[in-house]
Amino acid sequence: MLPHLQLILLLLAFISHEPEAVAQSQVAPITKHTDLATPLYSVQLMITSWVNRDIFYKNLLIDIDAPFTWYNCTVDWNSLIYNRNCPTCPAPVSCQEYQCTNVRTSYSYESPSCLPVTNSSTLPGWGDCTCPVNVVNPVNGTCGHALLNFDEFTFRGSDGKNPLPEYLVRSQLMFESFPANVTGVMAFSTSRYAFPAYQFQPFTKTFCLCLPSSMSAHGVMFSGNGPYYLLPNSDVDLRSLLSYIPLLSYPDSFGYFIGVKSVVVKGRSIDVSNSTTKLSTIEPYTILRRDIYKQLVHIISIATMGILRVRPMAPFGLCLKNQIGRSHVSLLVPDIVLKLEDGKKWIISSSNSMKQVKKNVACLTFVDGGETSEHGIVIGTFQMEDNFLLFDLENSSLGFSSSLLSNKTSCANFNFTGP
Repeated sequence: MLPHLQLILLLLAFISHEPEAVAQSQVAPITKHTDLATPLYSVQLMITSWVNRDIFYKNLLIDIDAPFTWYNCTVDWNSLIYNRNCPTCPAPVSCQEYQCTNVRTSYSYESPSCLPVTNSSTLPGWGDCTCPVNVVNPVNGTCGHALLNFDEFTFRGSDGKNPLPEYLVRSQLMFESFPANVTGVMAFSTSRYAFPAYQFQPFTKTFCLCLPSSMSAHGVMFSGNGPYYLLPNSDVDLRSLLSYIPLLSYPDSFGYFIGVKSVVVKGRSIDVSNSTTKLSTIEPYTILRRDIYKQLVHIISIATMGILRVRPMAPFGLCLKNQIGRSHVSLLVPDIVLKLEDGKKWIISSSNSMKQVKKNVACLTFVDGGETSEHGIVIGTFQMEDNFLLFDLENSSLGFSSSLLSNKTSCANFNFTGP
């Protein structure tokens, strides 16, 4: 079981600190974490103390499936009893409030490992019932209970090129730690309690993710209308590089799905039109149902016959000898093309298909999902690195750039230092 946690739903209200420039979006740094078995990505936000208004920072795991945001919170019960305030968390939501029933019945985590929630718990010294809800660790699938709560947090405003003075955001949030310094989950899903649902004017229900490929530099998250810029091309709005396709829904899921018609490598096509394709910020590598996986590995094997094979290294099934001193990008591996709606193409070049796992070994970063995988394709984070993805919930569309490296920039090139 997970430790006792505080859950906070996202209720957003923007308060301007009168920046000199007009904020057209919000911006936050994204960090890549590799201290666990699989890479994970977090976004940094600023939590505001309810007592002294001090701001402290939290890194929350990016999850585009989660029904709500949650983080670890230690409550000072004496402060709650006597002051009805807490420096780190406000009072939990009562089990009698509408939000409690709504989250439990329609926007909660579903897992066989979750135990039923009850209204038997009360706050020490208060007598009011609390609202425990189920929360699931997206990394290992363990389930626990957390208390529904309210809190507030801050993102920086941006003109698309630089961060501006803070905008205050009120939220309904929550809990536990993953990689070092990551203390919860930030929900970017389609749920009404996820972050995008609480974007109000002047910001639209749009957010962008640009995941970094290295731990040494931050990627960037934008929310709002744009424009969006990366160095050194400070006059090129990234929206001009995007192709757009519809976002699709899937039963009992708050996640994001797209329509992939086929996977093409050097003119050889794999028909996947009858399969679902999901996007994931938790899965590190793209997962393919076994029949699709075998066909892709076969085609790549033929296309790379001139490169020496080496023993596969889990979880990968195809690994190649890479000359010392050469990067995985320089391997003569063909592009993998996802053919999408309206003839659009998501091009996965070798920088997003091959990973250097040892000094002279690079592996294909598509993994076998088994014969009974629920989805034919689950696009993982390695394939998203240094790609600019725009999620437009108002128009149910996804904008994608393919690799930014071909445009001489990367997700690490946002200017967080200001003008």
